[in-house]
Amino acid sequence: MTISSRTAFLEIDGGQLAYDVTGQGPLIVLAHGMGDNRAAYREMTVQLAPAGFRVARMDLRGHGESSTGWASYTRTDTAGDILALIRHLGGPAVIVGHSFSGGAATIAAAQEPDMVSAIVEISPFTRAQQIDLGALMTHSRYRRGMTLLMGANLLRSPRLWKRYLDHAYPGVKPAQFGEHVAELEADLRRPGRMAVVSKLGRSAPTDAGARLADVRCPALIIMGALDPDWADPRAEGEGIVAGMPAGLGRLHVIEKAGHYAHVQFPTDVATATLAFLKDGILG
Repeated sequence: MTISSRTAFLEIDGGQLAYDVTGQGPLIVLAHGMGDNRAAYREMTVQLAPAGFRVARMDLRGHGESSTGWASYTRTDTAGDILALIRHLGGPAVIVGHSFSGGAATIAAAQEPDMVSAIVEISPFTRAQQIDLGALMTHSRYRRGMTLLMGANLLRSPRLWKRYLDHAYPGVKPAQFGEHVAELEADLRRPGRMAVVSKLGRSAPTDAGARLADVRCPALIIMGALDPDWADPRAEGEGIVAGMPAGLGRLHVIEKAGHYAHVQFPTDVATATLAFLKDGILG
């Protein structure tokens, strides 16, 4: 299946959100993480759309083809943007959110349960984070990841962000990895773009964590076992599930994946997502 190359724009709060839509059927909105863009979901889209879904990929505020200059860049803001796109396209929808947008998916589901039929959170920052000082001393992958993340955010450095991405994709890199990272680096060197990444990186996910207990739809948490953003990715995923009402959340761990499981192993993530949706809402 060919992915739509036509970019559409949604005007909201004085800015523009870029998105595209592929396929027909129930709506799925794919929201990427900080410092990325909607191209990260290319391989996921070519598997979800033929399965009978209308797949909308969006660029977050200040990313990709979306505009900069927004008053704020919180997960609550992103949740509002996702909900606005769902209303514009005609919901309800499944929300798939990666990293920063994973927390936004939680907030959106809690805010407007009638508009969100299910959420899939990939390596999500959904709970307040505490740096594990003990792990920093003994866990080299975690130490390296934290050092690069903090450096990129504090210095607003595309070069350090590029080095973080290389670290966050452990093992074999996906096809077109170099091309995608080069495109991201070029985008982040545009005026104001790295400042947006820095703001997102310093935005604590307390607003998302506060809404975990308010989620009312089925939720799938997907973690990469080699994700360098946590000393114990499985434990982080279990903690997110435990914060939701009993029976709603489930955890799926992809053993060889890092922070970007949907890019490294798109078939695994798409298969897990489709099985979850069939079991949870499509039955």
